[in-house]
Amino acid sequence: IEVQQHLRGDAQMLLQVHDELVIEVPLAQADAVAGDVKRAMERVASLSVPLVVEVGQGDNWGSAH
Repeated sequence: IEVQQHLRGDAQMLLQVHDELVIEVPLAQADAVAGDVKRAMERVASLSVPLVVEVGQGDNWGSAH
């Protein structure tokens, strides 16, 4: 729910697989959306350990890893 609020422009979440999200976004917006989503996910809960989110980008799911 939190991530959806940070998608802008033509960005859309296509798929969630376990702890991964697949978001389709125009290349020109990819870095900005990735940063917004990363920050939102890391701040969504207060834990006693850091919540670390990794972001990958690519033309497909495989190349984003």
